[in-house]
Amino acid sequence: AGWRARYARDRDGKAVPWELVEEDLQSTHPYKVFGLRAMIAVPYFEKALYELPEEKVTAEEVKKLADEVEMKIQGGLSGRPLLSVPHLLADEASCYYHGYVLAEMAVQQTRRYFLKEHGNIVDNPKVGPILEESYWKPGNSELFLDLVEKLTGGPLTGEAWVEALKVPLEEKLSKEKQDYEKMVALPAPGSQEGKVDLDMRVRFVDGDTVIADTKEAGDDFLAACKQFEKYIQEKYLLKA
Repeated sequence: AGWRARYARDRDGKAVPWELVEEDLQSTHPYKVFGLRAMIAVPYFEKALYELPEEKVTAEEVKKLADEVEMKIQGGLSGRPLLSVPHLLADEASCYYHGYVLAEMAVQQTRRYFLKEHGNIVDNPKVGPILEESYWKPGNSELFLDLVEKLTGGPLTGEAWVEALKVPLEEKLSKEKQDYEKMVALPAPGSQEGKVDLDMRVRFVDGDTVIADTKEAGDDFLAACKQFEKYIQEKYLLKA
C-alpha cells in the first residue's frame, strides 16, 4: 500500500484511493496461501514423477499421480491442472519450477530483514546500496543460498513467507493503511523542483525516433520523463 500511495498517482498528483487498495487486500490476502500451494505442487509432482518406476511411466499413471499431488497439497483438483504447466512438458525446463518457489522465499525473507532492520522499504535510500552489494554485485560468483544467508543473517527458509500469509486480515489492513497514510502525505513524485541524476544515459525511443535523452536533458531523468509523457499525450491521448 505504501508504494502505491507514493507512486500510483493520477496526472494531478492524487494517490490511488485507500478504498481501492483496501478492496484489493480484502479480495487477495486471505487467499494467497492457495497461490503458495499451487506453486509448490509443481516441484512436488515433478519429484514424484522422476521417482516413478520405469514400468509405471504411462499416461494413465502420470495423470493419476498429478491428481494425487493436487489433492494432497492443494486440497482438491486444481483449476490449473499440473499437467498444463509448460515447464513439466519441456525438457529444457526440467527441475526448473522450484526456482520460483526459492525466489519467493528469498523475497519474503529479504523483505522481513529490511522491515526489521531498517523500518521501511519504499524510498529508503539504504535499500538499493545494500541489495547492490549483497545480491547484484556478487552475481554468479557466489551461491544463491549463501547470498541470502549473508544478507538476512539466517539460512533460507519458508518462515517469512508463512508469517506473511498468517497475518490476520484486520491486522494487515491496519498496517497497510498506516503505510498508505504516511506515503500519501508526501508530495507527488516529480512535483517538487529538483534534478534526478541516475549516473547513466537513458534514451526513450519509438522506432528511429528519439523521444528524449537524459544527455540532452542535462542528465535529469525527470526532465526526460516529462518529454516522454508529452510525446505520449500528443501522439496518442490527445487524438483519442
